[in-house]
Amino acid sequence: MHTSVIQMPGAGRRRGRYSDEFKRNVMAACKQPGVSTAAVALANGLNANLLRRWICESTESRKPAQARQSSKALDLPKQTQFIPLELQTTDATPANIQIELQRGATLVRVQWPLGYAGDCATWVREVLK
Repeated sequence: MHTSVIQMPGAGRRRGRYSDEFKRNVMAACKQPGVSTAAVALANGLNANLLRRWICESTESRKPAQARQSSKALDLPKQTQFIPLELQTTDATPANIQIELQRGATLVRVQWPLGYAGDCATWVREVLK
């Protein structure tokens, strides 16, 4: 697995401008089978997120204009809205919580009203301590 690309930009640069040729070479290295983007980025002194952004931008620029516009239309809205749902119980849903606990030879069966599930959970925690 070969991950490094020749001609890394000068050392000591914090915020660099990379040549188009360097970007193409690094992105081409990412396309090799069995090579991870993170490994290529690390081997070339790049942040993996920066390299992923270059790849996304190059992929996006190759799409026709109509495809780019339609993909933007699929973006989720900035704000989401809560939509309450009514849950209907069926005859198959028990009206009670049924619990069986066994300790040694003792078996305890408990039926708890479904509306008090929180209290039931507290009771079970206390019993199991």
